[in-house]
Amino acid sequence: MENEPLLMLPGPVPIPERVRAVMMRQAINHRGDEFGSVYADCTRVLKTAFGTASDLFVISGSGTAAMEAAVANFGRERKIACLVNGKFGDRLFRISQRYGSASPIASEWGTPLDLVALESALESGAEMVTLVHNETSAGIRNPAEKVGILARKYDALFVMDGITSIAGDEVYADKWGADVVVVGSQKCLAAPAGLSAISVSDRAWERIADHRPFYLDLAAYRKSAGAKSMQTPYTPAVPLFLALREACMIIEEEGLDNRIARHRTLANAVRAAVDAWGLSMFPEIDADHAYSNTASAVSLPEGVLDSAFRGLVKEMGIEIAGGQDHLKGRIFRIGTMGAVGAPEILATLSAVQYSLQRCGYTPAGDGVMAAAGVLG
Repeated sequence: MENEPLLMLPGPVPIPERVRAVMMRQAINHRGDEFGSVYADCTRVLKTAFGTASDLFVISGSGTAAMEAAVANFGRERKIACLVNGKFGDRLFRISQRYGSASPIASEWGTPLDLVALESALESGAEMVTLVHNETSAGIRNPAEKVGILARKYDALFVMDGITSIAGDEVYADKWGADVVVVGSQKCLAAPAGLSAISVSDRAWERIADHRPFYLDLAAYRKSAGAKSMQTPYTPAVPLFLALREACMIIEEEGLDNRIARHRTLANAVRAAVDAWGLSMFPEIDADHAYSNTASAVSLPEGVLDSAFRGLVKEMGIEIAGGQDHLKGRIFRIGTMGAVGAPEILATLSAVQYSLQRCGYTPAGDGVMAAAGVLG
């Protein structure tokens, strides 16, 4: 693996060897029993990770495809209140504009959501609420449970993006009243990019739009999944399904609770290093909002040039992320998701600490040792 970069990004993430290996086999019939068994295994494990007993389907398309499926099937011509405090909340808003009457409830990226404004929008007739549970663009985890309570109070559908929290943090779609929930394959699931999954509650099915997209028609996915052997309505990306199944088997073997605890510990280690260096986490959190357990966003110190800093880290074979859009040059982000553990975290933090020093910043203390104390 000496020539392989270590991806410590908010996705894609390192893919286990056994997940990569299954994609090398001969093609199989996607209308046969073997594929049906693969699909069934995926949905079984994913339902546990989603915290749902609802219908769940896998789409050959990235997380954005599932986001669009959620809105296009259930939000067409509806009034949609879109909570936005980062790039992906904004993406859900922009998708919603194409299908319904969408209004953003916007906060500065990385700051708490305005739940008072959300309730006002619901009182004024909003029929759907969209939320990104874990906003990796700013490293903040949003209060999905509280949003779900408000949505149910006003009988609105609740669409939740769990793309970077499912299988890496606690998600309880049914308990939280999340009617439509989505995930992407290349995040905490540690599978290749190109697949997404979506769950749909009974309440959502009752409100499905009459005019739906063709490829992303969830009624068609429901019909095909109900066949004797589970199928997709259109030709799936079979090698990616095989890889997703293997990734799901790894999740099952590790145990979901253990996996979530691992992600939490890794994020705590990063935060310990940041504190030791004398740097600041970027998000502003409160009693309802928390730091992300799958992607830590850190404010760059004054005088450190992002491109030079992350360039040095990359020269050591490790890729971390910068800020997006107006946060470019202001933050850096370290992913703690998927198939990574203490060795990867310590290697990353060592590279970051060295690069900060090379770029002219003198850390207040040894972040690597602080992180090792958490991991030990």
